[in-house]
Amino acid sequence: MQKPNIKDGANYAPKASNAKQKSVVAPNTFHFSVAFLDHGHINGQTNGLLQAGATLKYVYDSSPQRIAAFCKMFPQAIVASSFKQILEDEVTQLVASAAIPNLRADIGKQVLLSGKDYFTDKSPFTSLEQLAQIKQTVNETGGIYSVYYAERLHNDAANKAGELIKSGAIGKVLQVICLAPHRLSKQSRPDWFFDKTRYGGIITDIGSHQVEQFLCYANVHDASINFARVSNLNNPDKPGLEDFGEVSMTADNGASFYARVDWFTPKGQQTWGDGRTFIMGTKGSIECRKYNDVARQAPASKLFLSDEKGEHEIDCLGQSSFPFFGNLILDCINRTETAMTQKHAFKAAELSMKAQAFADNR
Repeated sequence: MQKPNIKDGANYAPKASNAKQKSVVAPNTFHFSVAFLDHGHINGQTNGLLQAGATLKYVYDSSPQRIAAFCKMFPQAIVASSFKQILEDEVTQLVASAAIPNLRADIGKQVLLSGKDYFTDKSPFTSLEQLAQIKQTVNETGGIYSVYYAERLHNDAANKAGELIKSGAIGKVLQVICLAPHRLSKQSRPDWFFDKTRYGGIITDIGSHQVEQFLCYANVHDASINFARVSNLNNPDKPGLEDFGEVSMTADNGASFYARVDWFTPKGQQTWGDGRTFIMGTKGSIECRKYNDVARQAPASKLFLSDEKGEHEIDCLGQSSFPFFGNLILDCINRTETAMTQKHAFKAAELSMKAQAFADNR
């Protein structure tokens, strides 16, 4: 198994271990194509679909450099001459994309209107207006607008946490706390990364990961914003960058949520971010050390469980098959919602954008 680059968050592309791969379809029975490679998360999206048995057909991007890098990783891809070629292809059933964030909704609309399903990197939108338009398009077409919330969907400890919660290991979830530092790597970032009109703000962007975890772990259908703040604390040369954000919410079922997102992973840390999730339940608690176990192991994916029987450390690294991807393929085939409901995917984006607006208007 090729190891992902654990220092580079922008191009971090996890894979299930060979022993955990689970194809849900036979070869050449479910085809997807890839378009717009602006963010390196497209490699993780592609890995997940391939390992679940999907067949990659076309790739399209306006940059020859990005196309060359993608085809080096995935040589089976056929380079399309245009995005239109993918939209008109009768074999392609799903289009995966990691475009500049403010362009993702329009690309998705084109995909849905072409009769295909769409799998976009997070954040799926940069405005509530885009969300409203896509909701209408989904209703009209019956298509799937799926989102790559990778910090839960493509992480071993995060998947294990969901399994334990579902089994009742910690009772009813009362609170979720997410800490999400990221490495800035300022010199390697494209111009759009520092333009808020294009990336949508730090809570809209990174924060959508954290909100999605809250909705999943605490079984939340809606929430209200208590507090949100964003700032540029240490990058005056990039005035469009928000390098720090935090948000607090209370769910419709009473569960509480706090998240901190930032671009302050120190240079000496072995991974791109020391992402942590703390989950408190009525019968126990969980801590996920998702990428790093500071001064002990890197990469790492650890889960610490305290319950009525005692204290447990679980090494999760390489133990998940990442079932989201196989379920997404089957959803596209069977027109079901087993990977993630459409309402859930949209609600995570909606709440992160509402929190961003709260912070912007303080």
